[in-house]
Amino acid sequence: MVSGNLFSCRKHSWPPEEYVNKATLQLLDFDSAAPPEEAWRRRLNSHANILKEFSVTFVEAIKMVGLGFRLWSYVREEASQGRKAPIDPFTRESCKPSASQGVPLGGMGSGSISRGFRGEFRQWQIIPGLREASPVMANQFSIFISRDRGNKTYASVLAPGQHEGLGKSCDKGISSWGWNLSGQHSTYHALFPRAWTIYDGEPDPELKVSCRQISPFIPHNYRESSLPTAVFVYTLVNTGRERAKVSLLLTWANSIGGISHLSGDHVNEPFIGEDGVSGVLLHHKTSKDNPPVTFAIAACETQNVNVTVLPCFGLSDASQVTAKDMWDTMVQDGHFDRENFNAGPSMPSSPGETLCAAVSASTWVEPHGKCTVAFAVAWSSPKVKFLKGSSYYRRYTKYYGTSERSALDIVHDALINYKWWEEEIENWQNPILRDDKLPEWYKFTLFNELYFLVAGGTVWIDSSPSRATDDKVSSGGNQCKATKIDQADNRATVASVNCAEAAVVEHSGVNSHDSASGNELHEERSDNRSSCQDMPVAPVKRENGFAYMHFKTDPDNDNEDVGRFLYLEGVEYIMWCTYDVHFYASFALLILFPKIELSIQREFAKAVLSEDGRKVRFLAEGNCGIRKVRGAVPHDLGQHDPWNEMNAYNIHDTSNWKDLNPKFVLQVYRDFAATGDMSFGVDVWPAVRAAMEYMEQFDRDGDGLIENDGFPDQTYDTWTVHGISAYCGCLWLAALQAAAAMALRLGDRAFADKCKRIFLKAKSVFEAKLWNGSYFDYDSGSSSNSKSIQADQLAGQWYTASSGLPPLFDDFQIKSTLHKIYDFNVMKVRGGRIGAVNGMHPNGKVDESCMQSREIWTGVTYGVAATMILAGMEEQAFTTAEGIFTAGWSEEGYGYWFQTPEGWTIGGHYRSLIYMRPLAIWGMQWALSVPKAILEAPKINMMDRIHISPHSARAAYDSGVRKVAPKASCFSNSVFNCSC
Repeated sequence: MVSGNLFSCRKHSWPPEEYVNKATLQLLDFDSAAPPEEAWRRRLNSHANILKEFSVTFVEAIKMVGLGFRLWSYVREEASQGRKAPIDPFTRESCKPSASQGVPLGGMGSGSISRGFRGEFRQWQIIPGLREASPVMANQFSIFISRDRGNKTYASVLAPGQHEGLGKSCDKGISSWGWNLSGQHSTYHALFPRAWTIYDGEPDPELKVSCRQISPFIPHNYRESSLPTAVFVYTLVNTGRERAKVSLLLTWANSIGGISHLSGDHVNEPFIGEDGVSGVLLHHKTSKDNPPVTFAIAACETQNVNVTVLPCFGLSDASQVTAKDMWDTMVQDGHFDRENFNAGPSMPSSPGETLCAAVSASTWVEPHGKCTVAFAVAWSSPKVKFLKGSSYYRRYTKYYGTSERSALDIVHDALINYKWWEEEIENWQNPILRDDKLPEWYKFTLFNELYFLVAGGTVWIDSSPSRATDDKVSSGGNQCKATKIDQADNRATVASVNCAEAAVVEHSGVNSHDSASGNELHEERSDNRSSCQDMPVAPVKRENGFAYMHFKTDPDNDNEDVGRFLYLEGVEYIMWCTYDVHFYASFALLILFPKIELSIQREFAKAVLSEDGRKVRFLAEGNCGIRKVRGAVPHDLGQHDPWNEMNAYNIHDTSNWKDLNPKFVLQVYRDFAATGDMSFGVDVWPAVRAAMEYMEQFDRDGDGLIENDGFPDQTYDTWTVHGISAYCGCLWLAALQAAAAMALRLGDRAFADKCKRIFLKAKSVFEAKLWNGSYFDYDSGSSSNSKSIQADQLAGQWYTASSGLPPLFDDFQIKSTLHKIYDFNVMKVRGGRIGAVNGMHPNGKVDESCMQSREIWTGVTYGVAATMILAGMEEQAFTTAEGIFTAGWSEEGYGYWFQTPEGWTIGGHYRSLIYMRPLAIWGMQWALSVPKAILEAPKINMMDRIHISPHSARAAYDSGVRKVAPKASCFSNSVFNCSC
């Protein structure tokens, strides 16, 4: 709950000693059981307040009434086809969002389950694009303790208080369990991808318990990071004078969230695996023809730990074994019958029946002794099926095969390998955590914002045998296959590289790199699951006091196919890889998983050169157009058939947006410069040229500068722009610089000279029209907000500085603008405690011309802070970004931890929880530790000539990029056809 302290105090440190008794921390200080010095912390008895959602004002509602009616009609039309619209503001969740989130489980792209800080498993996203927010309350850890020959006993679910969904304690369901934990002496500590829950004498005053949650999110490791699993390591310390028998229990419902447990035909099956790993498989039959899912819950039996299972129990009074029966057995015996392992698969559940399973791990803890017990959860849903028919196999099937039963192998490997995972995670995080120059809040927020790469609806497929099946074709028979649209008047065009002149030549036909083709997929478990095809984690090093980020490469693995990756704009805006938002978020992927970042850019490069002529109605004005225009960067990769049917967003015609194409060029150049990957540069260059040439149509008066068209034609899609704009104009200037620099690196001097000529002309016009002596006006129009101070006006300069290119403006202009933003957009709004408001009038009043101008956008605030760092304004940068932490993550804030929204109002009302853009905090880290490759890249002088070091010139020549190669195979590795 927000308190009055939010805007009056600033806290700089959250030591664990404030939350956990110091003696307890010392007892747990072994085997990573104690929480880290720097982490996000909460007490388990903290109140999880209901979050406040934004609402439009009366004036805003009047302006949007036409859009609202058309959007409502579209949502109903999609629902009638069994589909969910990408944006649906009319349907409300039954489970109201609350300040209850914590670190999610699993790696990337294989479905995710979040876990609240109080212990509940919630936010189920096993099926792509579908999310069940409500917790499954049967999924719990519990503890049973017996001392003094059974005369002193404790039994409790390890979650505090009475939770939602619990009935009366007299029934035979989970309400009959012992919900005895107050949470007063228990705390949660989060440092993604790990979390610690410390039970400091609860429920037994003489037993200290640490639960450590570990997921395989390991930067530069493209194998382990794809695994759908998490490990829970319990460390038990007995401070009493007598030995204690301790039994830990994991219960799990055969469910993928919501009411899926009631659909019937679910089967549970006990197993005894290798290396003492034993547990239960829960085979779940999904509804609506979605692929099946198998869960594995397991514990590791050791010399001191005994594992038993109860394969089946139910939640109703009519169940053969009820939840109460199960609990009573554990209270009395502390374990289940060993014969249960021989039970075999259960009978399929009946509709309306809930099937659950339990795994118990029991041990004796000697007086003043310690013991470790490890559990793991894994799930296997090998096939991804999108609603319009395309199916693929997930990334992890490359190592574990395509059987749902691979959950057994995954859970086994998780329990065997988790200590190695932790070593890799610590090697990655420690250089940042130990940097005393960084604020403490920044360190743990930097890592915790990465939750989105797991919980943000990610899908990661294995593209070596690309497609699993095409189960059906859309009703119109007009299915789009990658960049091919083989219909009468809607043929895709694919550009190719002319090796002699590096010009873009247009051809009609099919891309040779057709994602729709593939071989028969492997079955069952692959032989190479133990091989670790990974890159070492790239640490941050300091030389002469300056931080450098090193992109490590594995020469034996440079050409590793990392598959294809999707992540949602947000769980409420269901569009894959929304590109105008990826512009902000992509720093995280580039730093941590650069091969994934390059693969996403390749997908968009192919998309630029494609066209989809199917008709679409745009809801803002009700006009019609085609789905995808050649030369335009798509807004997103689609929703119900990603890669094949792009641009799920249909509010505006984004082929007329002014920010998407420049953002593509800027991201591509940054990635090219940072990785030094010449093959990537060659592959995407035709799309870069096409994207730049496409934008020339928006220079209406030939002054070199693009103009906006009097509607919200950029990422701020309710904020109208007239004429030249600070945001899009700055992005265009930066894109001209980036395109020129890339052209020179690839030998296309003529195009570089063209970009330079346009830049010189456009820059003078931009400054003459918008520079007012202290900042750049919002736009060159005459509306009431044309003089507004836009927080994001230097987005192009952010990328220019991040990519090692010369500054767009002189130092005075850049710093003056940033100081203006800091003084007005940041400090004049609640004393700088909630981030940077998007728009501010020069009189110090918030720009309320539309919904978005009055919002604070979390990712934009991080981007502004990154720009400040690059301009040498670190103090202002961290103060600006700290507002997002204070309002969103601090205990006194609004409660948006692990669900950071797109933005909030000055009153703290959110819009769009669990959103992609806040990953822009990694843009700050990029600014603090610029990669050496960027700093050492050839420098371009837009005013004069190009300076290229002999080494760079020689390397480029040796790469073959500048050679005129008459052979057809000169760019055989390119995703584009070669015309030579």
